[in-house]
Amino acid sequence: MEKRATRLRRNFVVMTIALQYTNITVNDVDEALGFYRDALGLEVQNDVASGEYRWVTLGSDAQPGLGIVLSVPHAGRSQADGDAMQELLTKGVLPLVVFRSDDVDTLFETVRASGAEVLQEPMDQGWGPRDCAFRDPSGNTVRVAQAPAA
Repeated sequence: MEKRATRLRRNFVVMTIALQYTNITVNDVDEALGFYRDALGLEVQNDVASGEYRWVTLGSDAQPGLGIVLSVPHAGRSQADGDAMQELLTKGVLPLVVFRSDDVDTLFETVRASGAEVLQEPMDQGWGPRDCAFRDPSGNTVRVAQAPAA
């Protein structure tokens, strides 16, 4: 048994994998920039237009190499798929996004001052983090968490 385990380890290929992009579907990219860039403080890394659509990539120095791409439901999709995505966005059932901050209370005040819809004021959760929640202008749920003090 021990010889077989050793043999398997020698044939195992070690590699890395990391998230590079994630997409947030919004109704209006410019309106969403007011939330993600201006209120949350993300930086525009790229702004690509193709025909009537555009994809804006945002990021943060706190997590270099990760891009958050804002686009509308029909960008890069068939009419039927874009319609389905629009319906899910309208219902508010697309997956939420969770950011982390080292000062959730200050960030909360900045985002609230932008006029964003508050879903939850900062509170300590029983499982550890302190967090808050908002809706972006398109209705997506956005949470911001801060790890508990060690």
